Amino acid sequence: MTVLLPGVALTDHTFTVPLDHADPGGATIEVFAREAVDPARRGEGLPWLLFLQGGPGGKSPRPTAADGWLGHALKTHRVLLLDQRGSGRSTPLTARTVTGTDAELAARLKHYRADSIVADAELIRRRLCGDRPWETLGQSYGGFVTLTYLSRAPEGLRACYVAGGLPGLDATADDVYARTYPRVRDKVARYFARYPEDFGRLQAVAAHLRRHRATLPDGDVLTVRRLQTLGLCLGMSDGAEYLHWVLEEAWHGDRLSDLFLYEAMMATGFVGNPLYAVLHESIYAQGTATAWAAHRLLPEEFHEDAEPTLPTGEMIYPWMFDDIAALRPFKGAAEILAAESGWPALYDPARLAANRVPVAAAVYYDDMYVDEGLSMRTARAVGGVRTWVTNEWEHDGVRVSGGKVLARLMDIVNGVHGS
Repeated sequence: MTVLLPGVALTDHTFTVPLDHADPGGATIEVFAREAVDPARRGEGLPWLLFLQGGPGGKSPRPTAADGWLGHALKTHRVLLLDQRGSGRSTPLTARTVTGTDAELAARLKHYRADSIVADAELIRRRLCGDRPWETLGQSYGGFVTLTYLSRAPEGLRACYVAGGLPGLDATADDVYARTYPRVRDKVARYFARYPEDFGRLQAVAAHLRRHRATLPDGDVLTVRRLQTLGLCLGMSDGAEYLHWVLEEAWHGDRLSDLFLYEAMMATGFVGNPLYAVLHESIYAQGTATAWAAHRLLPEEFHEDAEPTLPTGEMIYPWMFDDIAALRPFKGAAEILAAESGWPALYDPARLAANRVPVAAAVYYDDMYVDEGLSMRTARAVGGVRTWVTNEWEHDGVRVSGGKVLARLMDIVNGVHGS
């Protein structure tokens, strides 16, 4: 099916792929992708640009027009917006669709990491492009997938653009969270400096939750620890403003407002992306168990009983699989995955060191989610990588820059800008 929107023609594609690429004759799943092209250039043999969404478990954007980074890409490319396996329209794994025992579900989920996403992409590339390599744009976790792609199938890549997504090649989950909590602390301090009145507002809500049961519209209970996870947004360009407006309308008299409870449910419920929570720590796992690293490394100042109450960031905790309806069916499998120590490597350091595929990477200096130090260490270890380090944008620079971030990365690959 093709849909025409302002400046862009969208065509749906569905591909049948093996659940386990090592067993091509076994169970299969469907992977959905949406092709986007300038309507005036539909018949041209344009180069392909594969968009690798952040996450894990995030679906690709649903365009409404040829604007932002997509509008810039459509000047020169045909774009493929991939719903990574398990997300969006790609045989979704959600609370309603999971089946089998905890062990069976955990075994299935092991096939939803970057290595399987790359295998899907290569199968799709060959069906769409034949032997022609394509380019990729990896946002956040999409950059992690890009490094796995370069490790496993560089022959399929002509050039790669990475925005806020150069991972630590050998960083464990413990390494990541040891670096992440101090950055969250800094973002929280900046947020309260920007909106000092919100400090008192957050403390008042937390005090209320300690004394009264607050039920969300879906029946879940809003606890202090779930309230704290609203801080996940603080690394985005509009995150401080979002949290400010939510807290500004938190009260209706002496009760929490319906609007606040609805916003808290939507922001913390994982209804549309449960795999984000289920697989989050496993994206750092290579040969060692994560063992709920974010929970183990939680500083006292972020504890739910600490005063003052502070927002947390991009961390997944075991209690979420008890407290959040969309995650409860995954609880047993998540515990199995947290204890798994046999995770295969996602990156090939030797192959990456010898890489010749041009890679342009935006590294956001103040990024709350992806550590700048680990990113720069990786940039030095991987051949063909040129970086642009900036604090002009937050983690979502690709989305909010009106195409400026992607344009800069393309210029770097094309030799207009140096590293």
